[in-house]
Amino acid sequence: MKVLGIMGSPRIKSNTDLLLDEALKGAKNEGAEVEKIVVDKLKIAPCKEYLGCFKDGNCVIRDDMDEIYPKLLEADAVIIASPMFFYGLSAQAKALIDRCQALWARKYVLKQSLPNGGRKGAFIAVGATKGKRLFEGAILTVKYFFEAIGVEYADELLVRGVDARGEIKERPTALADAFELGKRMAQAKKA
Repeated sequence: MKVLGIMGSPRIKSNTDLLLDEALKGAKNEGAEVEKIVVDKLKIAPCKEYLGCFKDGNCVIRDDMDEIYPKLLEADAVIIASPMFFYGLSAQAKALIDRCQALWARKYVLKQSLPNGGRKGAFIAVGATKGKRLFEGAILTVKYFFEAIGVEYADELLVRGVDARGEIKERPTALADAFELGKRMAQAKKA
């Protein structure tokens, strides 16, 4: 069982980072092999819409996404974590998602089958405001991202009203909830 964590915050040890770490600990506790990708440390150009992927399913841009595509396809579970920026995902997370147009092209343009077999996905999001619709746009983006890579949107942890670095530690239930989310992701394949 492989669980891939995608950390979309530009801040290390941010609230998003801490929650993702707890989720990955929960998955590891269940015996899963875990890997964490810190998107901000990678060189990922935005999608330039060259549409080269429509020919063979591969992006023509050569950068760190070359190493990410196989990880996305090999993972049994994917957890993407992002802070909310203007009621959406961080630019780092969105760049990675947008570059998955290549995987979308494989599935929908070239009609290639992607791994599925009950692969699950979860979304962890943290927002400073308490807006009622804070997560709606981001959830929709993540659902379409998961669909494009052959992963079912199966779980989420959405935390409002947290901003200062490390403030999530003042909400121990959120950390425990992240740990349990990770456990559920690791158990998803067993069920």
